[in-house]
Amino acid sequence: MNMKRTLSLLLAAVLALALLTGCGGKKAPDSPPEDQTVQNEPAGKEGAAALGSLTSFSAGTLDGGTFTQEDIAAKDVTVLNFWALTCPPCIAEMPDIADFEKALPDNVAMLTVCLDGYGNEDSVKEVLENAGFEGVTLITGDGDLLDLANNLMYTPTTVLADSQGALVGEAIIGGQADLSAAYLEAVNQALEASGKDAISLEDA
Repeated sequence: MNMKRTLSLLLAAVLALALLTGCGGKKAPDSPPEDQTVQNEPAGKEGAAALGSLTSFSAGTLDGGTFTQEDIAAKDVTVLNFWALTCPPCIAEMPDIADFEKALPDNVAMLTVCLDGYGNEDSVKEVLENAGFEGVTLITGDGDLLDLANNLMYTPTTVLADSQGALVGEAIIGGQADLSAAYLEAVNQALEASGKDAISLEDA
């Protein structure tokens, strides 16, 4: 129990330091790019594989549960949206994320990772409840998840993992003008790359 609490505190401390500049990352530019901090437009993409993998980790969920690589393995694709309470664009897009998550078929999962959620659980719950998000939210973690969080430069950043825990496709960085379309395209590219059938959203 002490080890788990120590890991949780370590992740919270590291992620808090990474988010001192709000939507910026560990490096604080003199003036953060506007499209990454205040507008709901694509801020750019980068190969997700360069950020690491999710083959060995354990994470704590907002509701007190545990999420590991075994949960990743149970789905063909897992979409992870990294966000922060200090990032207005992250919160602004949460209703769209909630709608996307609810429309997914069983073989694809959508979850969020709140980088400054540990110790701020009530605030995280309020944001998610207001947005209507009912999926899994991670607030602590170790191993590959911690490494991935340390490699992020901006929030929001969304990555996709296949059932082996490999990060696939491109990271989606910044808010999206049409989040559902952008995420669906990324999911289908990941599915097709692994020989799986493309999906359509249930409410499409």
